[in-house]
Amino acid sequence: MNQYLRNLTAEQQVSALFIIVFGLLFLTHVTVFMLSLRERGDTPQAEVVNARLAEARALLRTSWAMVIVFWVGWASGEGVATTLFAIVAFFALREFITLSPTRRGDHRSLVLAFFVVLPIQFWLVATAHFDLFTVFIPVYVFLAIPVVSALADDPQRFLERNAKLQWGIMVCVYGVSHVPALLLLQFPKWGNKGAFLVFFLVFVVQTGTLVQHLVSRRWPRAPRAPNVSQSFNWTSWSIGLASGSLLGGLLSGITPFKPGQAMAMALIACVAGSMGHLVMKALKRDRGVPNWGAQGHSVTGASGLLDRVDALCFAAPVFFHSVRWYFGA
Repeated sequence: MNQYLRNLTAEQQVSALFIIVFGLLFLTHVTVFMLSLRERGDTPQAEVVNARLAEARALLRTSWAMVIVFWVGWASGEGVATTLFAIVAFFALREFITLSPTRRGDHRSLVLAFFVVLPIQFWLVATAHFDLFTVFIPVYVFLAIPVVSALADDPQRFLERNAKLQWGIMVCVYGVSHVPALLLLQFPKWGNKGAFLVFFLVFVVQTGTLVQHLVSRRWPRAPRAPNVSQSFNWTSWSIGLASGSLLGGLLSGITPFKPGQAMAMALIACVAGSMGHLVMKALKRDRGVPNWGAQGHSVTGASGLLDRVDALCFAAPVFFHSVRWYFGA
């Protein structure tokens, strides 16, 4: 399969992936829809099945959204894709801040985050200033935010308020910005195929997450962190990582990696994504909501934009820097 993919042109690779991925998603979606039409009454068992079908639909919506990311990046070009991800980062940060109580003294810091930090970060991505864009937020912004807050003359819960804003910027802006950065990476004898790295990242992370969820439901075990997630356990997590890694090896033909290297990169991405998803669940439990947004209702009108990209926010920076380190870029 890998050799077959490598022998195809970029356009032929896109067509092949379109048929395979969208075909699988469509068949899965139809199957879940048909199962949801069955009458089950009002028994406790029926409620459990309906809840699992609802979870499956939510995962499928996330899968559709994540896979479309690849097609947007490929079809629209780097400039439009970077702008799109900047918009995603804006709404993701807005959802995060919605659950973080703010005071009047935070207004200047919020304006700085939304209308200065975010545009500069994505401008650095669009202009391929990779060395600066990787340190702009962790160094310069993290020092500037508390200074701006201190000048607002409001010391009440100062550390907590600034830590929440810094964490939101790190996840929603810094994390998301690494996805379009993948589009701009160049490697010898590979050409302008950065969109395939985005597809590779999204597909392996989403597959690992989906397999982990399905295994935990099919063969339930004692959760490792029950107060954070009832579905997370080491067995399902390991199976999810193995599935994502094997898929990465199979997809090495669309990447600059050899099969073993692709499996290693997929494993790194899946570990980062799954752990990030667990961390974001802990944050939601802390705020007492099932989904991101005001009272668990997304400000974007979806079930929670941040719910759909939380794993990617953690996986993208780790994957990006792992790729750059490996190739010495």
